Order: sequence, then C-alpha cells, then structure tokens
Amino acid sequence: MKRFGKIILHFLRSFIDFFYPPFRKLTSIQFFRYGFVGGINLVLDWVLYFIIYQFVLQQQMLELGFITISSHIATFGIKFPIIMFSGFLMQKYITFSHSNLASRKQLFRYILVVAVNLTMAYFVLKFLVEYLYIYPTPSNMIVTVISIAISYFLQKHFTFRMSGEISETRTDV
Repeated sequence: MKRFGKIILHFLRSFIDFFYPPFRKLTSIQFFRYGFVGGINLVLDWVLYFIIYQFVLQQQMLELGFITISSHIATFGIKFPIIMFSGFLMQKYITFSHSNLASRKQLFRYILVVAVNLTMAYFVLKFLVEYLYIYPTPSNMIVTVISIAISYFLQKHFTFRMSGEISETRTDV
C-alpha cells in the first residue's frame, strides 16, 4: 500500500511540474506547487460547499435541538475541517515533502497557521471595508493575496520546516 501511495504522489508531483516551465522565471517550483495544490483545494472547497448546501442540507436550517444554525453557516462548519485536512495533506506530501518534523507537530502548526489566517482575514477585511471604504470584493482580493503570502511563509518556515533548521543557521549556539 505504501508503494502505491508513493506512485500516486510521484504522479501528482510530475503532473503539477509539467505545468511549471512557463512560470520558471517568475517563481520557485515549491511556490508553484504551493499555489497549484492550493488551487485544487479551493476548487474542492467550492464543490464541497455546493454539494453540502444543495444536497445534504437542502438549503434548510440545521436543527440541533439546543440551537438552530443557518444552512450557509452549517455548510461552512461541515466542509471546513475536510478542506483544512485535505489542504494539510496536499501541502505535506506534495509541496513540503522534505520536512522531517512529526506529522502531529505539522498538523498542530498547520491548524495554528489557519487560525492566524482566519483572524488576520477578518480584521483586515473589516478594516479595508469599514475604515478605508474599499468595496468588499476588491478588499477580499487584497486579503487573499496577503493571506497567501503569510500562509506560504509560515508553512515553509514554521509548519513544514526541517527539524533542526533554526539551530543549524544560528551562529550564537
């Protein structure tokens, strides 16, 4: 089974890398893979949201007995952990496969980065729309660009870094 998984991962990396040459002068292969699998996860997010909203919840409120949740928020709550976990797996095995940190540690750090991004997105969006009076759609686009940059930096240097990477680069140790 492990061999089959390695074959699939090799195929996925090769497939993604096939599209890299036109972007070679613009970005590194790692950042290209990051964006590519992020795009795949984004499409999965949209498809999953549509399916859950339309066919699972059928656009109806979710009654839990002690609380009722609107269908669009319930859909978000249902799909979010799935998308977060799929994003983690794709980044771990396709983009940052060199990291030798324990998977538990990587997952915990990944969740922290997601929390940082959600918090940052909320406050920056609120600031852009409510204080700078920029329309919501362009504000969301700005937030997305900032979020991608922050997320890539944190994933590369925090979540999926090589263990011992910091101590090897420090001179005062």
